[in-house]
Formats: sequence, structure tokens, C-alpha cells
Amino acid sequence: MENQHVGLTIRKVSKRYANGVQALHNVSLDIAPGMFGLLGPNGAGKSTLMRTLATLQEPDEGQLLLGDLDVVNQKEAVRQTLGYLPQEFGVYPKASAEELLDYFAVLKGITNRAVRKETTAALLRQTNLWDKRKQKLGSFSGGMKQRFGVAVALLGNPRLLIVDEPTAGLDPAERVRFLNLLSELGENSVVILSTHIVEDVAELCTNMAIINQGQILLEAQPLEAVASLQGRIWRKLTDKRALPALEQEHRVISAKLLSGRTLVHVYSPDRPGIGFEPAEPNLQDVYFSAMTGCFSPVSPQPKAEGVAL
Repeated sequence: MENQHVGLTIRKVSKRYANGVQALHNVSLDIAPGMFGLLGPNGAGKSTLMRTLATLQEPDEGQLLLGDLDVVNQKEAVRQTLGYLPQEFGVYPKASAEELLDYFAVLKGITNRAVRKETTAALLRQTNLWDKRKQKLGSFSGGMKQRFGVAVALLGNPRLLIVDEPTAGLDPAERVRFLNLLSELGENSVVILSTHIVEDVAELCTNMAIINQGQILLEAQPLEAVASLQGRIWRKLTDKRALPALEQEHRVISAKLLSGRTLVHVYSPDRPGIGFEPAEPNLQDVYFSAMTGCFSPVSPQPKAEGVAL
């Protein structure tokens, strides 16, 4: 199937599990072709939304459309144009990368042997695994397994590629290689990167949403969201013992150790007091501002000037 510039529409999707956990609550998003980051802590509802989009479970209510395909009611058609790299996936350790990718290509419906050989070779080169194609998957590093997972997910030229927590557990060099690979994929397809790592989204995604406790806290373009915090983030180096008092007086969005002291970031439209200096905002400040309620919930496709603070 030729890739079309098709977006993803999510409207008022909710999901409650049998144990009473409300994993998604009234989630609405508009996701255009390109790299989209879904950012949130563990347990925020990211994987539930990814599994729902991947047709592995159904929402209790709401609608999900990939172009004109209904994700809930046209599962088989969606699966034909879907690539999914779950958070954890198994490989056959005694199979080579070349053998297993060929096997998955058959399952994907690529039955012509010559076409299959050409397709698998191209994907192994694209994921920088060509030199390792004869190697057993059981000997692959974490980063190599993730790249093999992308090769499998890319079979059939998908219009929607879902990548769930892909860089967790990768060493810095493998993470960079993996992110470089992902950055090349988002030209025609919708690529959703679900992660709790802010840097992954900052480096890759043109659009993003922040989710927590099953609800979308913010939907924006990362650069616009960062720009909207200009002049509102202040920093102060303090002792850890002073932190509770600062939290009483100010809207502390983050605190981290720096050279044995505590570096505090505070959200405030005006200078919050003595000892504070202006901080150049970044996406981490956007994330913590949203998580602590400094960004109010917004409707889909906000403009930077319309983001409630």
C-alpha cells in the first residue's frame, strides 16, 4: 500500500480496567503525519492508549480513526497498515535476524520470494543491521534488538507506527543510534513515540502531548510550549532543608541535586523573591509545569498564545 498523508483522530476515548483503574479518561488528540511524542510517567495511561491504537484492546467509549479507517470496528484493515514496537517483545534467540525478519514478512503477506528478499535487505540496511544479519538474535544487545523490532514494525510500509518506551534500558550510544533511526521515519507516516523520557521528545518530535492519570494535560508543539514559559521559570540553589519552606511559598515545579545542594525551579510570572534568577525554560520545565498544574488542561491543537498558564 502506498503511504498517504493520513492523520490519526482520537475522540473522547476512555478505558477502565476490571480492577477499577481508570487508565484513560476522555482522551482526545489530533495527530498529523510526523513524529508525535506522548510523554508521561509510568502508569499514566500511555501503554493503554498504544495497545488500543494497535487494536490489541478496545476502549469502553470513544472513537479512533486512522484516516477513514475506524480502529475499533475495522481492526483487520488497520492491522494491514500498522507497525507496532511494544515496550517488551520476544525474539527467537536461535534464529538469525535475516531468518526471523523473512518469517515476519511472510506473516505480513509478502509472499513473493524476490520481493521479500529485497524488502528484508532494505530494512536490515535501514536499521543498520545488515552486517549482523547472519547473527543469532540471542546475541544481540538491547539496542540491536530494538532496531530489529523497528525493522519488523516497518514491514508493509505502515501508515501508523507505534513505538512504546523504546529507549528505556539502552546505553547512551545505543539510544542515539535508535533515535537517529526513528527521526528518519516520520515523513509520510504517523509515528507515535510513547515515553517517560523528556529528552526523547525534545530531540525528535514536532508535536507532543503530556498525559497523566489517563488525562491529557497539554497538547502542543514542544518549541511553542517552551517559548510560552519564557520569563516564568526561576531557579535558586538552596539547601535541602529549605525545600519544604520554598514549596509552601512558591510553585516549585522541580528540585534536583547539584554539587551537593538542591537546585529548585519555580514557576512564577514575576520574580519570586531574593536569590532567584531567571532560568531559560526547556521541555523538562514544560513537563513539570503541566504535571504540577501550572499549565491548565487544554483542548486539542492549542496555539502557544492560547495556552492557559
